[in-house]
Parts: sequence; C-alpha cells; structure tokens
Amino acid sequence: MPDFDSFVILAEMRTGSNFLEANINAFPGLHSFGEAFNPHFIGYPNSTDILGITQAARDANPQVLLDRIRDWPEGLGGFRLFSDHDPRVIEACLANPRCAKIVLTRNPLESFVSRKIAAATGQWKLTNVRHARQQAAHFDAAEFTAHLTAVQAAQVHILNTLQRSAQTAFYLDYEDLQDLGVMNGLARWLGCTAQAEGLDTKLKKQNPEPMAEKVANYPAMEAALARLDRFNLTRTPNFEPRRGPMVPGHVAAAVSPLIYLPVRCGPEAAVRRWLAALDDRPEADLQTGLTQKTLRLWLRDRPGHRSFTVLRHPLARAHAAFCELILPTGPGTFGAIRQTLRTTFKVPLPKDGPTEGYDAAAHRAAFMGFLAFVRANLSAQTALRTDPSWATQFAVIHGMAEVIMPDMILREERLQDDLAQLAAQIGDSPAPVPEETDPHAPWLAAIYDAEVEAAGRDAYLRDYVAFGFGDWRPPAT
Repeated sequence: MPDFDSFVILAEMRTGSNFLEANINAFPGLHSFGEAFNPHFIGYPNSTDILGITQAARDANPQVLLDRIRDWPEGLGGFRLFSDHDPRVIEACLANPRCAKIVLTRNPLESFVSRKIAAATGQWKLTNVRHARQQAAHFDAAEFTAHLTAVQAAQVHILNTLQRSAQTAFYLDYEDLQDLGVMNGLARWLGCTAQAEGLDTKLKKQNPEPMAEKVANYPAMEAALARLDRFNLTRTPNFEPRRGPMVPGHVAAAVSPLIYLPVRCGPEAAVRRWLAALDDRPEADLQTGLTQKTLRLWLRDRPGHRSFTVLRHPLARAHAAFCELILPTGPGTFGAIRQTLRTTFKVPLPKDGPTEGYDAAAHRAAFMGFLAFVRANLSAQTALRTDPSWATQFAVIHGMAEVIMPDMILREERLQDDLAQLAAQIGDSPAPVPEETDPHAPWLAAIYDAEVEAAGRDAYLRDYVAFGFGDWRPPAT
C-alpha cells in the first residue's frame, strides 16, 4: 500500500475536478481543500484562508500551506492543482513521492467548449438543472490550438517528471468519474478502507448536448480540426508529438519563403505588415495557425527558406505588455492577473482602466509596480504564471529553437536595414517598414528616467547581458 501523507489532483479547468473532489471528500479521512494555490484566491473564490493560512501568507511561502495540509489531523489532505496555478507548488508536489498524484484529464475539445460556454454564461457549477443556462460556444481555431498546446505541455511535463523520479500516478479520465468502482479503487489507493455505495448527486453535468448543438460554428470547427494532427487529440498523457514550444503563433509569408517567429509584445504588427507587403498581399493571406506537422511540410516544400525573429528593448517590451494586457480592461486583456496585481501586489492600476485623470505620474507609478512584479515573477517568487508576453526574450528564443532555429535575430531599432538584408537573402526587393513600430513609445518617453531604466534592468538582466542591450532610447523621429 502506498504510504502517502498528502495528495494532489492534477487537472485543468472543465475536466470534472469539482465532481472528483466532491466524491473524494465523501470518504472518511480524505479531504480536498479546493484550489489551494490558485493565484487569484485560496481554496474557493469566497474563502479567506485554508486551515488558518491566508492567501498573503501562502503567496509569501507556499510551503507553509503545503505543510499545513500534509499535517491535517483528521486524515489525508489534498487539493486541486492546475497548470496555471503557483508553479513553485507544481514542482514541489511532483518532486515529493509522499504526495499522491491523481491526474485527471478530459478530451481537450470537450473541455475547451465547456470552458467557452461557462465563460459566456457565467455558470461554472450546476446543482439544480432548472437553473441551467445555455449558450452556444463560438469555436476559434487559434484559441483551441493554444488550449491544446497548454494541455499537452502540462501533461508531458507531469509524465516525464514522474518517469524520471520513478513515481507513478493514478490516472483518471472524465468518463471514469461516473464509475463507482473506479472511485472506490482511488480511495483504496489513497489508503482509505471505507467504500462508497454511490456517487455524489449534488453536482449536475453541464451541457450534456451533442457537440453539434453546443458549437455555433460547428462546420468551421470540423474543418479546423481536420487540419490538425489527430494524434494531438488522444487521451493524455500520451499526446504526440511531444512539443516544447508550439508553432501556431508563427507567421509565414503568402508567397516568399520567409517565416516570422514572433516574440510576444515585440513589433509584431509592423513585421506582419512588412511580410504581407513583401508579396504585395493583404495581411489576411499570411499563413498562421501552423502545427508542427504543417510547419515541417512548409519547410520541406521551400528550399532556401529563412526564419527570423525580432528583438525589442526589454524595457520597451515590458512597457508594451503593460499597456496592452495589464493597464486596460476588456477583451484580450489579462483581467484576473490585473486584479491580482491591484489587490495582492498593490500595483496602482486604475480600477476600470485609464480615464481622463490618468496622467504621466500615474502611468509611471503603475508601470514601476508592474516591473517590480515582473522581477519577482521571473525569479519564481510569485504564484502567478510567467506569461510569454513578459518572459525573457532569451527564454522565448531558446524555446523556439527546440522546433525551429531562427536564421536571423533582428532588432527593432534597425529594422529597416535588417529586413532589407533578409529580403535580399531570398532574392526579393525590400518592402517599406512602417515608420511606427512601437505605438506605446511616446508614453514610455514621457516617464523615462534612470530609475525606470534601473527597474527594467533589474527585471530583465538576462536579456540585457545576453543580447547586449544598453539603456533604452526613444525611437528616432
């Protein structure tokens, strides 16, 4: 019998983890304390603590809460842990053989559609079918590919870590949750001798309709899925191919044998416009949404191809991430992270986004607060994920190289010359580069001083050293 002193449910949103937790908690001596390390709350959305440990204390030292759950006096304690929860805890749990790992997975398409519907209706749990809210989801191929990528990466990381440390997990699929025998087997595996006579009846299955009724643009979804490598849709943890970085964000020219490997929050829009103009085509003709399979075909069919990426000064890139994803509110922004920055990290962000009273002084204070967060985040000192939008460019390019090496690493400040040289390598005449590559530069210039530069350097020292960046300078006018 395995000798465990705690357990963790490794899952993702909309995989049935609430139902699994409810059934585990029905066994005497077993208790899951919810999403104990969700960076935006502790345990459950309205909870203030777990076993006397507050969210602030947890974020300062997650080991304190891990120890408190391990020492739960009434039996075996555990919690639910998703891939976007505190990365410090994920690694600690995977490395601990005394922590039982329950890996819960679900068909990634089902979980994706379920999440879209829940977000649209605001209904994340259902206890009374009369209160069920219905709304068809809109399928977005690029968004699904990103979801699939994240699920694959998380599951492969779990699998490989357990393999290398001679551990094993109790694997469950979404459909297994309705099997009483499986639930009783899980309880025995955790060391509980009691057996359940029935499953939890409080939580009700949401959206039981066929997929064709749940997706508004079902034919478009079918067409998009047909282009994917079907092995990517198999049950985890056996996803193939095993990807480090994913390639759906790469942008291939419509005709020319050029492919752009964007670094998030760099001069992406300007480079895309240049790439389209090179072939005298609209931006809509650029090839995006590639998979590893289609990327390999693209490369094989274009001898003499060139791949490239573009660096942006670390301070300007952090400022772009701040201006595009953190400062504003609404679609496309990081609302949950924004709220956590305001409440937990005390970043002085305007509650509803910038208004008329938002001036340079307010912008400087908010951006400096964001840089302080980034410094801690890149040092694994926060419970929030490190998003590619503010990860170091060194790490991003290192990840790219696992799939495709950029032939050229260009620089935003000399983009006109660098892109002309790139075009010459494939025998094309250079296209004009948009004059403005960073629309946020005027705001940065208005607040820039030695203190701002020092904060940027503290956060991104690795990029400054690796790529030889000096102090930021406003773009030439």
